[in-house]
Amino acid sequence: MSTERIKIYKFGGASVKSAASFRNLARIVKSQGGKRQLLVVVSAMGKTTNALEALHGMAYQGQNFISEFEQLKEYHLQVLQELFAEQDHPAFQRLEHLFEQLHNQLQEITPNSNFDKVYDQTVSFGELFSSTILHYFLEDQDLANSLIDSRKYIQTDTNWREGKVDWAWTERLIRRDVPALLEQGLVVTQGFLGGTNNGLTTTLGREGSDFSAAIFAYCLNAGGMYIWKDVEGLLNADPKHFPDTVRYPEISYQETVEMAYYGASVIHPKTIKPLANKRIPLYVKSFLNPEGEGTKICDCRFEVVAPAYIIKEKQCLVSFGVKDFTFISEKNLGTIFNALSELRIKIHLMQNSAISFSICTDYNPERLHRLIQTLQDQFVIHYNTELKLYTVKNYNAASINRIMEGKQVLLEQRTRTTFQVVSR
Repeated sequence: MSTERIKIYKFGGASVKSAASFRNLARIVKSQGGKRQLLVVVSAMGKTTNALEALHGMAYQGQNFISEFEQLKEYHLQVLQELFAEQDHPAFQRLEHLFEQLHNQLQEITPNSNFDKVYDQTVSFGELFSSTILHYFLEDQDLANSLIDSRKYIQTDTNWREGKVDWAWTERLIRRDVPALLEQGLVVTQGFLGGTNNGLTTTLGREGSDFSAAIFAYCLNAGGMYIWKDVEGLLNADPKHFPDTVRYPEISYQETVEMAYYGASVIHPKTIKPLANKRIPLYVKSFLNPEGEGTKICDCRFEVVAPAYIIKEKQCLVSFGVKDFTFISEKNLGTIFNALSELRIKIHLMQNSAISFSICTDYNPERLHRLIQTLQDQFVIHYNTELKLYTVKNYNAASINRIMEGKQVLLEQRTRTTFQVVSR
């Protein structure tokens, strides 16, 4: 079959946080998507992933989680009750079954469990809840659809919490089943989730639903992928921090990848590559204003791009110094990088002097402690927490002055196009 007309829609947690949000989503699908050749990828509702992370942590520590579990269940049931008039609707029975599965999963967790492995088995329920509700609600809106389990299609290794995709096998599975389903109507599936060849659940990294949608777009040779957000498109800054933001009407894959790498929250860093490889345009649109122009991300070039301001909070600056006051050598750096890789600590910025090497990374107390334990015999290690990393992409003098005002700077770095500071 021809797959040129296929569209991929991705809806994040903010677009399915309430009954009103589900109704708005259905209106967008009806008015913008058409009834066929549309695959909808959905995230967990609202702050459900955070709630599931908390439940996982409580279960792992042997704490009583029943109250928090019931609150999460009540939140989802309340949305169901507002969407479906009849209390015997099959959506209720299906959701009840999923919560029973979640409860059983939480009871099986012990302090001896593999923390990251059971994290994936637990936190994945958020997308199972939301996709189930969406499937039944779209049916009630006369939008025939098939609900598929993305864990059976997006195949990964067992790198828990950031599964590596087996692209060849994933593409084979998706192309085997999904095109025929799209000929019959809409297809609904979960973001964020993958699966192993022995039936275990993996996740693709926090906020990984964008990546899920890009995987389906790539495998189906889609005509376009659409991310529906609560902003008017891809902005040059977070409007919560910068009141005078600028929307990019059109921007290149390369610029977007670099912005995502530095921490821009609109696009997941892994999303662009599969789309760019097949020249599939990505549209960032507002679910609050579906008719708005939004942003088109594609293979284009511009001479001048407005400076992009990116803030990463809860950062940690770690400095390694050699104990005998000799220079930091390539061998020293190799030892440090190996430890960072083993502990899956990502570097957002790094800088070295003659006798020290510094990195800025997300603050994770447990991993930081393990890093210090691993390297303390070889290096003098100092660290600062509760910091922010400010990045200005395509900076100019005015943008640097703006970002530096009132800051206590611990580290500063600039390249031809990018300016970064770590500050309190």
